[in-house]
Amino acid sequence: MDARTVSALASLARWLTDPANWQGSHGIPVRILEHIELSGLSVLVAVAVAMPIALYFGHTGRGGFVAINVANIGRALPSLALLAFGLVIAISLGLGLGFWPTVFALVPLAIPPVLTNAYVAVREVDRDVVDAARGMGLSESQILRSIEVPLGLPLMLSGIRTAAVNVVATATLGALVAGGALGRFIVDGLALQEYDQLMAGALLVALLAIVTEVSFAALERATVPPGMVAIR
Repeated sequence: MDARTVSALASLARWLTDPANWQGSHGIPVRILEHIELSGLSVLVAVAVAMPIALYFGHTGRGGFVAINVANIGRALPSLALLAFGLVIAISLGLGLGFWPTVFALVPLAIPPVLTNAYVAVREVDRDVVDAARGMGLSESQILRSIEVPLGLPLMLSGIRTAAVNVVATATLGALVAGGALGRFIVDGLALQEYDQLMAGALLVALLAIVTEVSFAALERATVPPGMVAIR
């Protein structure tokens, strides 16, 4: 490890252990909470939009190919383009800068994995089990609610996990439109050439993404029905 790397790591450690950076409205705890709030709302909106569509198409087996391919357009769009689009929407609605433009940009990013995994999860349920449920007189809604969703839940959570990690990593762009969250450390550090602040922001985002990944992975394992193996 050369001297410049050691110096950079020492500067990072000093910045992270400075009590001033852990206090006030611009401190690390506040920025982390802002990041969680921004990411959490974006994922919740994506789930609310994508999940009913995926469950319907997955259960009926109709239109799923079209829905998934339309949703996957969000994966092809650059994040900065989505942010600019979200900014236009937010300003036109009088919502201002910062939080809402970032939410509008993150939701299209989160929809594709949620929709795709939920659709596949329902379609992967053994059709013999579904036919047996119909033979027992269960309604279509009962089959979806009591059989397809519980059996497909681990794979659905896998999609939500992917969406959540992507959103946590991308939410830093909100700082470009006067937003808060952990991206503020990265943007301000770059603008002020305070590279210890920049590195700290990047490290905190990475750690939050890892925590999100591990938490959802544990939740997936906990929802796997006994005797089954989660589909990855």
